[in-house]
Amino acid sequence: MTVGSKPLQKDAHYIASMFNAIAPRYDILNHLLSAGLDRRWRARAIAELELNGQETLVDLCTGTGDLALAAIHSRRSGARRVVGIDFASEMLHLGAQKLQRYTASSSVHLMRGDVSCIPLSDESADVVTIGFGIRNVSDSRLVCTEIRRVLRPGGRLAILEFSMPSTAILRGLYRWYFTHFLPLLGRLVSRHSEAYSYLPASVQSFLTPAALSALLVESGFTNVRTIPLTCGVVYLHVATRA
Repeated sequence: MTVGSKPLQKDAHYIASMFNAIAPRYDILNHLLSAGLDRRWRARAIAELELNGQETLVDLCTGTGDLALAAIHSRRSGARRVVGIDFASEMLHLGAQKLQRYTASSSVHLMRGDVSCIPLSDESADVVTIGFGIRNVSDSRLVCTEIRRVLRPGGRLAILEFSMPSTAILRGLYRWYFTHFLPLLGRLVSRHSEAYSYLPASVQSFLTPAALSALLVESGFTNVRTIPLTCGVVYLHVATRA
């Protein structure tokens, strides 16, 4: 799989620099390119975790903190404390500015770190979330192992990730949107030549939902559920640490 004429690469420094470059327009493009559905996807992920207000939640690949904030401001019950981790410093900078606009910002702590080596101690989290980030790592198995390490026994995990619709007609339409319209609009708004060509390439080269679920089981998770959202454009994976 290639990005333009270049092979798809998932080197941490390359990915971080790409996200740093698009950080100022990242949120607006997320909302625009998903027609606002990204908010619903994050809300559904938090709802499936059934938080009771006492949890320490770790949000990996937190970006500008939207999923971290959703975990605090859940309509039902939010986490008591959220730690958001990302390796893109500009994304975290914008996330910190965003947090200042919310009264619960003191409950969210953002820190720079790599999900392949999570900078937290063993069994220190009740819940882990990762929204649209696991496909960007070079070793998904290592990340799943790290997530299991930081979760307490019985801790819960929610992963949101893009996929391709299961039905042939929708898949064809979505593939056209994903490989033609989205990269063009992404380049115009973000002014980055590769980031929104990387997105469809990374989705199409990533594990299928079934393969990701199997990897979670192999990594020591139980009660794995795979939930298609918006006709399979996004899948939500929910699991429990054994």
